[in-house]
Amino acid sequence: MKRVKRRLRKINGFSKFLYLFLIIFYIISFLFFAAHIISLSGIETVIRYLVLIASVLYLLYYVKVGLKILIKKKYFSYYILSFVTIVIIAVFLISSTAINFLFSMLGNIKEQRYITYSSNLIVLKDNKINKKSVFAMIDDKDDIEGYILAKKIIKNNRLKQEIKEYDDYLSMLYALYEKEVDGIFISGNYKTIYSSESDFADIGEATKVLYSIKERRINKSFKKSSSKRLTEPFTVLVMGVDSEYEGLDANAVFNGDTLILATFNPKTYNVTLVSFPRDTLVKIACRNRIYKINSSAGYGNSCVIDTVENLTGIKVDYYVKINFKGVVDLVESLGGIEVDVEKPHTTVHSTGGFYFDCKGRICEQDSLRRWGKYTVYIDKPGYQTLNGEQALAYARCRHLYASQDLARNKHQQDVIVAIAQKALKIRNINELKKVIDAISKNISTNMNTNQLLSSYGSLKEMILNIIGEDDFISIQRSYLETYPITVDIGINDIRNRSSLGYYKDSLDNIVKHMKINLNIIEPKIIKTFSMDINNPYEMIIAGKDYRKNKTYETYKNLIGAKKEEALSYCDEYGFNCETIYIDSASQYYNDSYSEDTIAYHIPKPNSLIEGNKTIKLYIIGKKESDI
Repeated sequence: MKRVKRRLRKINGFSKFLYLFLIIFYIISFLFFAAHIISLSGIETVIRYLVLIASVLYLLYYVKVGLKILIKKKYFSYYILSFVTIVIIAVFLISSTAINFLFSMLGNIKEQRYITYSSNLIVLKDNKINKKSVFAMIDDKDDIEGYILAKKIIKNNRLKQEIKEYDDYLSMLYALYEKEVDGIFISGNYKTIYSSESDFADIGEATKVLYSIKERRINKSFKKSSSKRLTEPFTVLVMGVDSEYEGLDANAVFNGDTLILATFNPKTYNVTLVSFPRDTLVKIACRNRIYKINSSAGYGNSCVIDTVENLTGIKVDYYVKINFKGVVDLVESLGGIEVDVEKPHTTVHSTGGFYFDCKGRICEQDSLRRWGKYTVYIDKPGYQTLNGEQALAYARCRHLYASQDLARNKHQQDVIVAIAQKALKIRNINELKKVIDAISKNISTNMNTNQLLSSYGSLKEMILNIIGEDDFISIQRSYLETYPITVDIGINDIRNRSSLGYYKDSLDNIVKHMKINLNIIEPKIIKTFSMDINNPYEMIIAGKDYRKNKTYETYKNLIGAKKEEALSYCDEYGFNCETIYIDSASQYYNDSYSEDTIAYHIPKPNSLIEGNKTIKLYIIGKKESDI
């Protein structure tokens, strides 16, 4: 032992310091590395633990062999061994940093527990407010932006005006536009949420904000993730947030124009997609009334998810919110995406009094909702590479296509699929960092970190199949068959809304295919197959061409009809009709109608037929018994 100590004393000071320093630094960096690599639950478990064992064995090797070399004063050999040790330490630190970056990114895309809620008191720009003014607010006491923060605006600004309560935001907006009220309390994101409604396309120019408030609170719409791992079939609801700004922190409510339910089977790599047209009439879960499906987004994530679950009967395991403003950055980071651009029906935007000529091209507002010199153009239809602004414009565009919202749904699916295909072909680490940065700012989900990590195995196999140029993933699209329906919105006697009803058979067929993909029901095996060389094979589109069993019917417009015709209608459809005779003193009287003519009826024309099937007929004239 004394001999070893004498030899150690003869080793030069720098080499001795380096030996001890590298041992200590190796141990510290290894522990740091081990903590991070162990946290990668479910990812190459055997390889991870073999790496840890090898790292410990190398440390023992360095301690023993390094000491022997130093004692023998073979400094050149020692410095080579030290260089290798430094490289391993660097690998530890770089790997730990990369894993830390990964967890940071995953943490950013998780739905935040705290978000910013905002509420505004808005008025029409030409409206002057005084003590006699009447304001409107939502009647739901749990609504943070429409009620709780609205109350704070009233208190903070000592507002003494009369307050009328409404049970939905659209009714309030119509009341504002009809000047039934002078101002309304509404979400700070109101321009984005409601500008896509044709009646409120000018809401940004027509209104101004009198008072506003912002408050950071616990996310009321936060939904805990499913207990499912991503290694078994699962469902994802994709919710598009159409915002003028990047990020999702301030989007407590959104416009809900993009709702896509997807199922994924990690065993078969099969995906099914269905888009719900924004104007589809469904029962809104949190309001227990029939309205357009996009209105559910005005009440947060939970309302949207519950509405979709009630509609389809399929449990939504996870949701993903995508800020479509971030699509621009994401597509740019990918160097563009390849999309087969559909040929438009027209090249002129003309809706709600707005007119814009695309001059023979496809065009749409830019990501900040601007026309004029900012207009985004796609020169011609067909397969091509789109940049970020073009991809977003194509995903938003609907007024140039005959099928309107249905066309937009298809475009959104095309863009999402193109982004996924391009992202899986990334080979450059710098490109990957750009993509991750764009994703982390503009996507949020209720999947927890462990669930996201559990998808590693499936992703690895997909990437290996991409490298092998195999047809690695099958995407089955769906098409919900709809029909136009005009529905009275109950604001006044003439205001109606164009909506879409859907065919129950079409939805049932889509749901069946989704349940097959989720392994909930067994598929029917087709044992025979025929093919005609003259007729190319077409992929099955779930739900397409199923047009039976309409979901909704409306009351016929009987105003102006004779009493006998109205009563005949009631008998034919089993309605209980109550006749009420009116004269010029009635609010429903119309001197252009003759006696025994229906001047008005409740429910109003085009109202949905639901619940109580009694019609009150207001008839010009007097009962025969009164004559």
